[in-house]
Amino acid sequence: MSMKYIRLGDVLIKSGAITPEQLDEALAMQKTTGQRLGAVLIDSGIIKESQLINALTTQLGVEYIDLSTLTIPADMARILPRSIAKKYTVVPVKATRSELYLAMADPLNFVAVEEVTAATKRRVIPMITTEASAQRAIQNLYGSQGANRAIEEMRFELSSQAAPAASATATAENLVVDEEDKEAAPAIRLVNSIIERGYNEHASDIHLEPCEDRMSIRIRVDGLLHEVIVVPKELENAVVSRLKIMARMDIAQRNIPQDGHVNITVHGETMDLRVSTLPTVYGEKVVIRLLRKNPELISMEGIGLQGDNLKLFQKLITSTKEGAILMVGPTGSGKTSTMYTIIDMLKDETVNLISLEDPVEFFIDQVCQVQINDRAGLTFASALRSVLRQDPDIIAVGEIRDGETADIAMRSAITGHVVLSTIHTNSALASLDRLLNIGVEPYVLAGALKGIISQRLLRRICPDCREKYTPTAQEREYMGLSPEGDEVFYRGAGCDSCFHTGYRGRIAAFEILAITPEFRQSIYSGDRAAMADAMTNMNFHPIMDNCRDLVLRGVTSVEEVRRIVG
Repeated sequence: MSMKYIRLGDVLIKSGAITPEQLDEALAMQKTTGQRLGAVLIDSGIIKESQLINALTTQLGVEYIDLSTLTIPADMARILPRSIAKKYTVVPVKATRSELYLAMADPLNFVAVEEVTAATKRRVIPMITTEASAQRAIQNLYGSQGANRAIEEMRFELSSQAAPAASATATAENLVVDEEDKEAAPAIRLVNSIIERGYNEHASDIHLEPCEDRMSIRIRVDGLLHEVIVVPKELENAVVSRLKIMARMDIAQRNIPQDGHVNITVHGETMDLRVSTLPTVYGEKVVIRLLRKNPELISMEGIGLQGDNLKLFQKLITSTKEGAILMVGPTGSGKTSTMYTIIDMLKDETVNLISLEDPVEFFIDQVCQVQINDRAGLTFASALRSVLRQDPDIIAVGEIRDGETADIAMRSAITGHVVLSTIHTNSALASLDRLLNIGVEPYVLAGALKGIISQRLLRRICPDCREKYTPTAQEREYMGLSPEGDEVFYRGAGCDSCFHTGYRGRIAAFEILAITPEFRQSIYSGDRAAMADAMTNMNFHPIMDNCRDLVLRGVTSVEEVRRIVG
């Protein structure tokens, strides 16, 4: 019998995975969302993806394939064009002269099978895989293909003595980045391909680093750098020039650091790129910071607040009508996201909320955001003085870097304003030390401070390769558990979806210190020992409590906690 007339709903009912009523409910939802039936069933929680796959493999005899364990040969990218693979979320896995094994998230998509058959002139043998791993495999298979093709064309242009076309002007306010753009010059396609790769891998930064014989391109994912593409040395200048044009920098100046920024659109999402160049012995190094305008990141769930910490956080924010709240942690620990979350909670048409930032990373409605510009003399301290004349209710100071800023901020907090700020220290207690050391008077600090939120970002164990194991006695002891307990810990084995690191994505761990009258008294005395004593007597959960919870829930691993918290 031909597979043509089989419908997913019938297959699932026949295998007992869903009831006819559930199918009707899903079909009704499908009318409004226009999604595929499988996606509707999974999203609404009627069925798990694994159940859907089981039903299809048993009923249709289609084989399941785990793409995360498979290395797909690079020449598959030539057999099936990327546009078709992307359009239907299908991945060519292996091919003979007459047949093509095709991994599909939806093996009942006959339109896809017909189109692939026509494009490859081979009989398609469908196999089933998960949606996420198919998308990931498409990215891996075709990801560096665009870059490599552009590199080949640029080399050809160089050898035929045509000047590499990097001078295409970028006048548009908003550039659309698409490596499929056939019209664009190869240098532009190569840069687009690099940015698109960073975007797809959820990178926070892209580093283009000149070495003696090549240019290495690394992306920072979850805090660590990974090399993704190597660009031949002779093409380095064309790539750097293209980026400088995009960010409106001076192309002629190669021996001074420069910075600029550009708004771009990738896959329909607008984002902001901060570009900075630095002259090195082998040429100019370029670092691109990718700032996603992603509203999900700035919410309490988005930054990873849960349980007691969530209650403490909400209580601290809602009960503070004047005084200072500090976010503390090392560089890259997510302090800015937490500050934006608080700004988002506090903004209201009845209050005047002004933020001083360097740089402004997200644009928020109803908030007056000021970009600090040290060169022009607009420092945190001078901007803060001016803001106090603007009748503010809430002032957010991006970062306390010096005694003057600290002093004005804390005095503003005493005079009836809510002040939010971040400070680079390792713990709640260390931030009090820092403020006293840079010259804030103990009585000012005691009067101003309402709470301190200290945080770290931990990598999450990759869901595709997470496995259980029995921890050693030392690991238990480190996590504050008894050596005899029977808890299981988790770790990532490493797979294609996580660069073989075992981790994907990050979550924040917090310690929240709400200042009590007793603790205020200890700050007033300026005595470090008294502060530490006062801390042990209050309802304060150190960051390790939060980390232990994340390890026991299998969200992160012991070695990650050790790497980040020490």
